[in-house]
Amino acid sequence: MSASEEDIEKKAVTAVTPAPDSTTPGYGDTVADDHGVGEVNPLKRNLQGRHMQMIAIGGAIGAGLFVSTGSALQEGGPGSLTLGYIIVGAFLLLTIQALGELAVLYPVNGAFFSYCVRFISPAWGFAVGWDYAISWLVILPFEITAASITIQYWRDDLNMGIWVAVFLVVLSAIQFFGVRGYGEVEFALGLIKVVAVIGFIILGVVIDCGGAPKGGYIGAHYWHDPGAFTSFEGFCTVFTTAAFAFSGTELSGLAAAEAANPAKSLPKATKQVFWRIMIFYLLSTFIVGLIVPSNADYLLGATGSNTKASPFVVSIQTAGISGLPSVMNAVITISVISVANSATFGSTRTIQALAARGMAPKFLAYVDKAGRPIYCVLLQIAFGFLAFINEASSTGSIIFNWLLALSGIGSLFVWGSICFAHIRFRQAWKYQGRDVKELAFAAPFGVIGSWVGVFLACLTLVAEFYVSVYPMNAEAFFENYLAAPIIIGLFIFWVVYTHFNKDPALDRGAWLTKIENIDVFSNIRDGSLDVDLPPKVEYATWGEYFKAAPLRVVRSLF
Repeated sequence: MSASEEDIEKKAVTAVTPAPDSTTPGYGDTVADDHGVGEVNPLKRNLQGRHMQMIAIGGAIGAGLFVSTGSALQEGGPGSLTLGYIIVGAFLLLTIQALGELAVLYPVNGAFFSYCVRFISPAWGFAVGWDYAISWLVILPFEITAASITIQYWRDDLNMGIWVAVFLVVLSAIQFFGVRGYGEVEFALGLIKVVAVIGFIILGVVIDCGGAPKGGYIGAHYWHDPGAFTSFEGFCTVFTTAAFAFSGTELSGLAAAEAANPAKSLPKATKQVFWRIMIFYLLSTFIVGLIVPSNADYLLGATGSNTKASPFVVSIQTAGISGLPSVMNAVITISVISVANSATFGSTRTIQALAARGMAPKFLAYVDKAGRPIYCVLLQIAFGFLAFINEASSTGSIIFNWLLALSGIGSLFVWGSICFAHIRFRQAWKYQGRDVKELAFAAPFGVIGSWVGVFLACLTLVAEFYVSVYPMNAEAFFENYLAAPIIIGLFIFWVVYTHFNKDPALDRGAWLTKIENIDVFSNIRDGSLDVDLPPKVEYATWGEYFKAAPLRVVRSLF
């Protein structure tokens, strides 16, 4: 028997029950602040199912895919590009499924940062949380710069600083409407990106088959000449590019705290990630590898925010198709604005959650009555002004590159931590005598999938370490691997800080929290929301279980 929509919405408002002694406000609570910043109001649950699905399938697709794919193709070749994206895509799929399980049960602000604090250790959660927040803080000026460069495709006579200012104003205006503004903008821009990428894939097939005004049949020629692979170092380099391109997929889990009904929308959004990986990354990059030679001169400039060298645009130009290069460039402009919007959401929610746990300045925990973390938004917009650094001479680009190095491989640490937090949660859940059947949504590949995710995280980090060390250049190493020492430094800082700060409200602990000490019941979602979910299927024998396995896998992806 299903509940009415009115009942579902009513229950969704009280979806999280805080622990009596928890230092972090539960969802829906208004808490008096002890440090003079006023009341900590709850975030608003204004994200609907359509917002969550579009955030999952189209959110954060930007310069990482449309521009950096070119540098990965040039360094690794089309074979390395495809294989690298398959490996990182599989890693991310397992990660998002694990995150979906946790976020449905605990739709709390901060999501994976909170899960790391809770299920791994407070010091590691602090380190990962701040690294993630810093990554989004510096990605914002990067994406604004990329958007400004795309405008120069049409008007290179205008100073780039004009467009930086325009985009900053637009992004600031979006924040005025709170999470609903973020959701609506992402839905509209994400829809454009979805249509555009599908259109590019179809056009790429036409070009490859010789249907373009210039050039004849290409087929798999570029896989043979200049070749599918360049070198082992080139193959390893693809991992970093793929991780940067995939960054932001985890935002659907971060948005769970502001979803109207996470029990319904999050599982659907999690399934959309499969299509995002298959269509937008694997298929589109495969097509790029077919129609663009890896030794093309213009790929040398396909790095960072240089959208002029996007293989998506230049491949259409070289095919002699008029009009469409401008359309594709407009799509790239829209995409990077979308990522800039996502950057603001990702950083502000993470920093607000850090502050609510005493892991950031307390005033950053403030949320106004409209559900907006105002001071966090102001901090993020302030970082947006760093985009003007590029107006400087050669010094500007050097500073900007080092700022981007702060994000670097941070996503790999975050994704690996999500998988490990899921493993620890399952262990604690079992220790408390609970069963997986009680979960409203369980990761289809279970704990095994998360262990594979942890292994792939270690594998990609080792590969990137090898690439960073290989040139035997200290500057190159830190530009590629700076996030690692930063995370280690943050970890040590929290251990030392909590040793001298005796505030009982602070989360303490450097090493793994003991399984018996992990709290799996605080801030858990109201189980009554499950009444409108389809009943779970149980199998009497292992034979029936394995017989139904293929269908279960299909249902987990569609």
